[in-house]
Amino acid sequence: MTAELVRGQNHPLSQSRLEIRVSAGTPVVAVAALGDENGRIHGVEWVAHPGAPTQPGLEVSRQAAADHRLAVDLDAMTDAVHRVSVLLALPAPGGGPGPARFGAVAAPFVAVTGLDGGEIASYTITGLEAESAVVALELYRRQGAWKVRAVGQGYAGGLAELLTDQGLPEAVPLAGTIDEAVARGLARSVQAPPPRPADGDRSPQPAAPALGPDQGGTAPQGAPGPVPPSYGGQPAGGPGQTGPQPTYGGAGAADPSATTGGPINYSHPGRQNSAPPPPPPTAPPAQPGQPAQPVAGDATGWSMEERLYNQVWGMFEDLARTTAAYRSAVDFAESRMDKELEQNLSDPRSRIGGQGDAAREAARARYTHLVDQARAVLDRDLVQLVAEADVVEPALPPAFARWDNPAWHAYRVPMEIPMALRLGDLRLPEADRIRIPMLLRLPLERGLWIDSGRADSVDGSFTDSHDMRRLAMETAVAHAARLLAVYPAGEFTVHVIDPAGSGAQPLAPLTQTGVLAAPPAAQGAAGVTDVLGRLTQRVDLVQMALRGGAPDALPPGFDTSQQLLIVNDFPHGFDDRAVNQLRYLADEGPAVGVHLMMVADREESAGYGPLLDPLWRSLLRLTPVPDDHLADPWVGHAWTYEPPLVPPDSQVLHQVLTQVAAARRSWNR
Repeated sequence: MTAELVRGQNHPLSQSRLEIRVSAGTPVVAVAALGDENGRIHGVEWVAHPGAPTQPGLEVSRQAAADHRLAVDLDAMTDAVHRVSVLLALPAPGGGPGPARFGAVAAPFVAVTGLDGGEIASYTITGLEAESAVVALELYRRQGAWKVRAVGQGYAGGLAELLTDQGLPEAVPLAGTIDEAVARGLARSVQAPPPRPADGDRSPQPAAPALGPDQGGTAPQGAPGPVPPSYGGQPAGGPGQTGPQPTYGGAGAADPSATTGGPINYSHPGRQNSAPPPPPPTAPPAQPGQPAQPVAGDATGWSMEERLYNQVWGMFEDLARTTAAYRSAVDFAESRMDKELEQNLSDPRSRIGGQGDAAREAARARYTHLVDQARAVLDRDLVQLVAEADVVEPALPPAFARWDNPAWHAYRVPMEIPMALRLGDLRLPEADRIRIPMLLRLPLERGLWIDSGRADSVDGSFTDSHDMRRLAMETAVAHAARLLAVYPAGEFTVHVIDPAGSGAQPLAPLTQTGVLAAPPAAQGAAGVTDVLGRLTQRVDLVQMALRGGAPDALPPGFDTSQQLLIVNDFPHGFDDRAVNQLRYLADEGPAVGVHLMMVADREESAGYGPLLDPLWRSLLRLTPVPDDHLADPWVGHAWTYEPPLVPPDSQVLHQVLTQVAAARRSWNR
C-alpha cells in the first residue's frame, strides 16, 4: 500500500531501482543532487541536470516539462553518496513563459515507484508561495538501508539559492548552466501522444494504472494473451502488458548533441511509454478583489479521473480543517468565558451592586464576538467550498457520481476499471449545504456491512425494524449495481444468499435484469452451504496457485473475475461451519478477488458471542439511513454518512443493469 507522506515523514525503500515521477501542472525543471552523509554536494559532477542528465545511478529529463520521470539506481551509488535530493524549479524568465512562483500553480505531486509502476510513496508539496525552487524529497542511506523523506523546503531565490544552501561552491554558475540547457530544451518538439482507438473499437484494452494519494498504481486488468489473473490490485505480468514504464530522459526528450537521425528515444526498447497526461484546466480570470473561480479537475494527477479524485478528497480535507478550526475557536471562547465568570464570582466585591452584572455581560459579549469572528471565517471558507462542489459534482464520471447525475444517462459499459467508487456522501453539521462524495479505491480491500439494526437517525426520525431491513437491502442492491456498472463486462460477478427469501422485492433489479451469476440461494441451510462451499474452494485454489507461483495452473474455464457475495438475513440458515466459512471469506477473500457484503443486524447474531467480533471489525460499516458513525483519521470529526439511494420512481438502475447484462451476454458468446 502506498505511503502518502507529509512534510518531514519518511518511509523505507525495499527496492534499489526506482522511478521518481513528478506532476506539477506547469513546466518545471527537475534536478537530482547527490550528497554525502552531511547532505553536502561536493561539486557540479554530483548534480544531474538538463545540461548533464546522467550521473552514476541517476538520469533526469533534458527539458522543462509538467511531468517528469527520473530514473534512480541506488545500487549504483558510490559509498560516498548518502543522500539523493530531488530538486524542482520553475524555469528562469528567459527560459520561456510561465509562472514565477509555486504559489501561483497547483501543488506539485511527487511519487516514488518501482520499475513495474507500483507506487511506494507519494508526497504533495503544499504550503509554497513565493518560492521558485524546492527540495521535493530525498532518498537517504541510514545504517545500510535506504529511505525516502518528504522535505518540501522552498527557496524564493531559485536554484542558485537552493544549491548554495546545499553547500555547493559553484551554485550560481551551475544554476546559469541549467537555465541555458532548459532554454535550448524548450525549443525542441515533444512527441505527440499515440492515437486513441476509434469510438467504435471497444475491444477490451488494458487499463492504465491510476496513481493516487493513498495507494499505488494497479497493474493492467484484462490484458490480452495468456496473462495470469490479477487479484487485489497486484501486477500480473505477461505478454501484452502496458502501463507506465521508466522513460529515462523524459517522453520524447531530444539530445542536444544529436545532429542526425531525429530525436533520441531514451526509453527502454522493450517497453511502451504512456502518453503524458493532458494539462489541467485553468480557471477563468477572477474579478478584482474576488477569489479565483474553482474549476473541476484542477488538482494534480495523471488523468482527469485522478484529478477529480484528488480534488474531491482535497475538498474533504479542507472542510475537515476549517470545521476543526471553527470548533477550536468556539472551545477557546467558551473556556475563556468560563474562566472570566469564575474569576468574577470568586471576587466578593463583584457580587455587590451592578459591577458583577456588568463584568458578566462583558465576558459574554467577548465570547459572542469571538464566536462570530470564527463563524465568519468558516462561512467564507464554506462559500468557496460550495462553489467548488457546484462545479465538481456535474463533472464527475459515473463511478464517482450520484444516481441522479446526468452522467448515468450517457452510461456505457466501461472497458477499464475506475480508480474508485462512490459509496455515498459525507457532511458535517456546521456545513449542511456541502456533500462530499465518499470515494473508496478499487479493487475493494475489505468487505462492506450494511447495518440493518435499529439506528438513531441524526434528524431524530424513527424507522421501524421492517423498514430498516428493506432500506438496508435496497442500499446493498444500489452498491452492488454500481460495482457491476463500473467494471468491464465479465470482470465482476455477484452472488446472493437470501435463505428466507425476505429480500426478493429489493433484489428485483438484479434478478429481473439477469446480472446475477445464479438465482439467489433461498433454500435455507442447503443453499447457504452450496454457495459458501464454492466460494471458499475458489479462495483456496487461487491462494494455492499464487503461493506456488503457478497462477496459470488454475482449472480450465476458471472464472477470474472479481466476486461479490451479498448475504441477507444473517444468521438465519447459518450453522457453525457456515459461520466459520463466512469469517474465512471476510479475512482471506479480498486478497484473491472475493468480497463480502453483509446485510445484517449485529444484535441478532449476539448468540455467537465474541466469535463474530473479528468479522464485524473487518467490514466497513455503512447504514441505510443518515448516521454520524464515521470518523476521519485527521481530526476525529463524526461525519454524517448518507447512503447513495436511487431517486424514487427513477429507472436509472434498471437501464444501467440492462446494459450490463447485455454486455455480459455479448462477452460470453
